[in-house]
Amino acid sequence: MDPESAAGPSARASRLLLPESDHYDDFDSRPEAFADELDRTLHLRRISTGKSMLDRAEASLARLDPADPHAARVLLLVAQWVDVGYRDHRLLDFLLLRFPADCRKRLSIGDYLRLRMVDAFRALSVEDVDSAIDALDFVLKTETDLPDEGLAALAHFWKGRAHRKKGEYEAALLHIVRARELAQKSNDEIFTAIIQIQESWLLFQKGMRKEALRLLSHAESILEATDHYVALGNIESARGRIVRRSGEYTQALEHFDRAIALYAQGDLNHPNLARALVNAAYVRRLLSLQLRRKIDARAQPGGAGTSAGAGSGLRARYQQISHQAILDLRRAREIYALHVHAGGTGNVLFNLGYLHLDRGDIDHAAHEAGEAYRLGLEKNDHILMARARILQAAAENARVEEQLGEDVDIAVYANLALQHSEEALGLARGTQNRRLLAGAWIARGATAANDFFQDWELARRSASEAASLMGPGETDHLVDALTALKSQIVRASGISDTLRAWSEGMVGDKTFQQIAEEFAEIVIPKVWIREDRKISRVAESLSISPKKVRRILRNAGYLERG
Repeated sequence: MDPESAAGPSARASRLLLPESDHYDDFDSRPEAFADELDRTLHLRRISTGKSMLDRAEASLARLDPADPHAARVLLLVAQWVDVGYRDHRLLDFLLLRFPADCRKRLSIGDYLRLRMVDAFRALSVEDVDSAIDALDFVLKTETDLPDEGLAALAHFWKGRAHRKKGEYEAALLHIVRARELAQKSNDEIFTAIIQIQESWLLFQKGMRKEALRLLSHAESILEATDHYVALGNIESARGRIVRRSGEYTQALEHFDRAIALYAQGDLNHPNLARALVNAAYVRRLLSLQLRRKIDARAQPGGAGTSAGAGSGLRARYQQISHQAILDLRRAREIYALHVHAGGTGNVLFNLGYLHLDRGDIDHAAHEAGEAYRLGLEKNDHILMARARILQAAAENARVEEQLGEDVDIAVYANLALQHSEEALGLARGTQNRRLLAGAWIARGATAANDFFQDWELARRSASEAASLMGPGETDHLVDALTALKSQIVRASGISDTLRAWSEGMVGDKTFQQIAEEFAEIVIPKVWIREDRKISRVAESLSISPKKVRRILRNAGYLERG
């Protein structure tokens, strides 16, 4: 075995990151050598080296001639460099102007397909996902005409990401797996690792948490010897979203903060940095809600109470976290504005809306939700549109709860909540995002349970639909919202009515397991109170595990999460 092979891939990659000669940077005189070196640098993900090459070749690239036999190849390489962090889609817009429709007719099949891939990536970059999918469909229908398997892998990779953006997770996974298989067939270890970052998230969406985390760790072990800050940041961001789902908010925030630092190493204004800031703000909001529940519980008659100093400390911490969330969102909005990224801006508005609603500022919450919906509609982004409608339903339900205005106004607010929650359901059903659909069902149930409608049967059915969409081990804010809805239903409709309906065989569409779970949520809290709130005594009395007792008490809202 030669010394380089014995050193392993990480050591080999480290040596390849050393500065090299600039003699390939002369695009005008040696375009093929320039393209070969730019390709090799991309293959090894030597990001800083590649960016320097492109900067030095800027003037030459501006004169890119479609008649040059290497022009289409270079343009596709530039698109790939934009994907890994070099500038943004506006560079592609400028270069694509040099390839009008009449000149494309004279291209070889291979170069024409390369150009269609550039069109597809440009469309994906500006959130025109349907156009990206159409263009890549065309390319992949002629996959055998592509110059090499590496380009086929890239086409599948981009198409998988486009489907994921639309919430079409099955199609996304199909293309991502195909991309990974082709990359592995070509022994492209680094590109395989990058593809696995996408694959891990899609596996997590299917409930395969351990497999998702394992893939991320493997990808990190390959990429840590590179300076591919976007991919490394994506790994930390994905980890943050995975642990957030299980209610581990502090740990999730640590991952998002690390992602922010990694993105910032390469570009202080990268769109992925903005996305990580939005995710961090979202987690800070959830942490602040936990603190506020503690503050409210201690302020209630019969609450645990606390010293003036401790209470003041909790309130100060709550204000600090909420303020930092707003700062994160403001910074994210600035970055998205630089890139004219409507979907990202919509997510900022959506999160700002919830922060307003948490503070009781319903008007601002409704306004931000309306703007988020408008941006989602602009880009045909069903996920953003559904999230915005869920927030709008929550805002209108808040108006009903606070009895704002005359009776006629209450009816208007309630019916608006109904309209928004129904539309959210329709939009969510058009995706494969089960969490989005669960959130829409919770919004529908909360609307049915508001003071105007008080339709407890529909509220129960909505809660049941939402519960059926929850995955194992999920204990985050969505479960908290479902728990609050269930508690509201039980308090208002009465336990006796529920038991009487069951005794008469009126179970609706519920399975026996769902009925048993609801029965446990009625009985176990009562036994727990009778047994002086001792979980061990409840477990012994009912012959069930303490773990199940804790889970039921948390689901019923008697124990605090996290």
